[in-house]
Amino acid sequence: MIDAPSVGLLSLFLASILTSNVLLANFLGTCSFISISKDFKSSMGLGVAVTLVIGITAAVCWAVLHFIIQPLGIEYLSFIIFIIVIAGVVQMLEMIIDRFSPALYLALGIFLPLITVNCAVLGVILFMQIRKYNFPQAVIFGFGSGAGWWLAIMLLASIRKKLDSNNAIPAGLKGTGITLITIGFMAMAFVGFSGMIAVQ
Repeated sequence: MIDAPSVGLLSLFLASILTSNVLLANFLGTCSFISISKDFKSSMGLGVAVTLVIGITAAVCWAVLHFIIQPLGIEYLSFIIFIIVIAGVVQMLEMIIDRFSPALYLALGIFLPLITVNCAVLGVILFMQIRKYNFPQAVIFGFGSGAGWWLAIMLLASIRKKLDSNNAIPAGLKGTGITLITIGFMAMAFVGFSGMIAVQ
């Protein structure tokens, strides 16, 4: 394993997408991942939204942690403060999407405001705090983790589109069953990247 403070930014970015994928390695944020991946266009929109939310909140939460929480000695309130920051960023993004892309806003439905309670977002923030990343590392890790989530949902949406037109799948496995099996195979495939680099 590579010590977090010494890891290069490019290595950290690639690791957060491939070897430490927040979804396929840690299984965070699977609810919206499974539900939205039925539709390719909605998956693309949600992937972009989650990437922006995780990247922005990683930067903001790093600043809040180092300039407010730690100086005031209120680390015991960090969870609540991080969730408030996440909620604020999601609300801002929700208003922007509603203003500029009403069709995407309607397609995402309830899953857009639910990014607030998406455990992948909070998980990335907590990983950043535990691993003691500096600001550039926090931002890179945030956007890399979001990009990894986006990559995973786009891959699943593509696979599910092919599976829907496949008549060879037994009736009992169609729908949720084959989707969960597919996610398992995807997670095992991403384990193949683990020899490249790992950041813990």
